[in-house]
Amino acid sequence: MKETIFLKMRHRVQVQPNATIRIGDVAQVVANKQIDDIVQTPIYTVQKKDRNIVIVDVMHVMKALMAVAPHDDIQSLGPSQTIVEVVYEKKRWGYLYVPIVWLLLFVGSGLAIMNFHEDVSMQQVQQRLYRVITGKDVEKPLWFQIPYSLGLGIGMILFFNHFFKKRINEEPSPLEVEMFQYQQSLDQYVIMHENKETMRRMDDDS
Repeated sequence: MKETIFLKMRHRVQVQPNATIRIGDVAQVVANKQIDDIVQTPIYTVQKKDRNIVIVDVMHVMKALMAVAPHDDIQSLGPSQTIVEVVYEKKRWGYLYVPIVWLLLFVGSGLAIMNFHEDVSMQQVQQRLYRVITGKDVEKPLWFQIPYSLGLGIGMILFFNHFFKKRINEEPSPLEVEMFQYQQSLDQYVIMHENKETMRRMDDDS
C-alpha cells in the first residue's frame, strides 16, 4: 500500500569529523509506518576535504528515500538545504582568551566613552548645569558625575538585557537581533557558495 512520507529539512546541525550523515540527522521524517530504517539511511560521510561546512540538499535526501521506500509518496516541507557544521576539537586556550578579550573590551569601551564625552564637552556641560542650579562654580560637579556614571552602567545593562549570564527578561536585546540577522545572512551566503561544491562531491561519491 502506498504511504505518504513527510520530510522537513533541519536548518543547521553539528556532527563530528568523519561522521556518517543519515537522513534522521538532517531531516524530520513523519509517516504512518515504521521509519527506523528510513532515518538511519546514510547519505554522506564527512571527509577531510569538506573542512567545517557541508550543505545537504533535499534532493539527495529524497534520492536516498526513494531507494529505501520506492513505492511511497514523498512530500518535502520547509527549507531545501541543511547546513552541517563539522565540529573539530578546540584547543584549550579558553582560560587565556577570557582575560585578554575582557581587557580589550574594557579598554576599548572605556576609550570610546571618554572620546565621546570629550567630543560633546560633557564636563563643561555638567559644570554649567551645576552653576545654573546651585549658583556655584566647581571644577568637579560630583552630584552630577556620580549619578551619571551609575546611570550609564545601568543603561548598558538594560540595553543589552543581560547582567553577566542572567537575562533580565525574555525580550531579545538589539545586539541579539543584529547577531541573528548576521547569522541568517551568513547562512544564506554559505548555502549559495557551498551548495554546488558539496553536491558535486556527493555525486562523485554516489
